[in-house]
Amino acid sequence: MPVDAVTSLAPRWTIRTRSPGDLGQVLYLHGLLYAQEYGFDLSFEEYVAAGLAEFAASYNPERDRLWVAEADGRVVGSIAIFGRTKTAAQLRWFIVHPDHRGQGLGRVLLAEAIAFCEERAFRTVYLWTLAHLDAARRLYESFGFRKTEEKAHVLWGQPLTEERYELRL
Repeated sequence: MPVDAVTSLAPRWTIRTRSPGDLGQVLYLHGLLYAQEYGFDLSFEEYVAAGLAEFAASYNPERDRLWVAEADGRVVGSIAIFGRTKTAAQLRWFIVHPDHRGQGLGRVLLAEAIAFCEERAFRTVYLWTLAHLDAARRLYESFGFRKTEEKAHVLWGQPLTEERYELRL
């Protein structure tokens, strides 16, 4: 195989755990992309900011973790595990920039988060997502997550259906 072909197959991103400035970058990605792609209003950014502030204020490295994916020196994706109880963790802030979708980055981030939960002996991992995010739902289901709840209401300036998914470890 030619060198150029091998190089083009290599991921254009690296994954690391949280460092200074990452929470702001995660907030930025969520606020920008959800407004552009789904028309969410400013209240979505406020929602994400409040959750990130809670995560930062109660951060415990034994049960909480944030991973970011970087490409060319900028954050292009993230995922977090927020330990809610001794046995249950919440998966949050899972996002991949459109320029990096379809390359396996989401799958790598999700695998990293689940491995962390297994290492920490959580019994369940749960998440909330939106019904119209089909690619995300398929990815969750491929890892064994099952829908356990749904509710429809107006959020972030849109009529939406939220879905809760759970994975038993």
